[in-house]
Amino acid sequence: MANELDEMTGPVNEQGRDVNVIEKQIPVKVGIGSTIFEILLWVCGIIPGIIFLIMKINARTYLRQLQQKIQHDASQIDNYLEQRVVILQNAAKLLDKAIDLDKDTMTKVAAYRAGAGNQVDDAQRNAASANIDKLFGQINVAFEQYPDLKAHNEIEQCLQQNSYLQKEITAARELYNDTVYRWNADIQAWPTKMIVAAKAGYTTRIPFSTSAEIKEKARGTFF
Repeated sequence: MANELDEMTGPVNEQGRDVNVIEKQIPVKVGIGSTIFEILLWVCGIIPGIIFLIMKINARTYLRQLQQKIQHDASQIDNYLEQRVVILQNAAKLLDKAIDLDKDTMTKVAAYRAGAGNQVDDAQRNAASANIDKLFGQINVAFEQYPDLKAHNEIEQCLQQNSYLQKEITAARELYNDTVYRWNADIQAWPTKMIVAAKAGYTTRIPFSTSAEIKEKARGTFF
C-alpha cells in the first residue's frame, strides 16, 4: 500500500503557508444518541446507571479543577506581564532623565502600569502583551539613538530583566496552551466528559496567539 503522505512526490506548496489561531469558541454538543445511551444504562440495571452517574460526578469535578488550572496559568502570564510593565516604567523614567523621551510614551507606560495584571480574557491579555512589546520597542529605539546610555548600569539592568521576563512569558504561554489543549481534548471525550461538558454549556478555549504586527516583524532581517 502506498503512503498517504509522500514527501518525495508531493503535492507541495512552493509558496509556503502561514497559520493563524482561530478566534472562535465552539460549544460542546451531544445528540439524541447520548441520551439513549444513558437511558439504556438504567434499563440494563441500577448498577450500570449508578456507576455512570459516579463517573459523571468525577468528570464534572475534574473539569472544574482543570478550569482552575487554566485560570492559574493565565494568572502567571499576567504576573510576568505586570513585572515587564514595572521594568518598562523604570527604564522609561531613567531614559527620561537622560534624554527628552517622547511624552506620549511615558503616558502609555503609566496607563499600562495601572491596568497590568487585570486582563479579564485571552483577547485582552494578548492585546496588552502586544502593546507592551510596542512600548519596549520605542524605548529600545531611543536607547540605540544614544550609545552613551549603554554605559548606564541601571538601564542595562532593566534591559536584561526585560529579556529574562520575555523568556518567562514565553514559557508561561506554552504552559497555558498545553492546559488549554488538554481542556479542548477532554471536553470532546465521549461519553462521560463530553456529556458533562455539554450539559454544563462548556466551550472550547482559545490558545495564545500573537499579533499580525509581531508576525510581520518575525519575517524581517535581524542580522
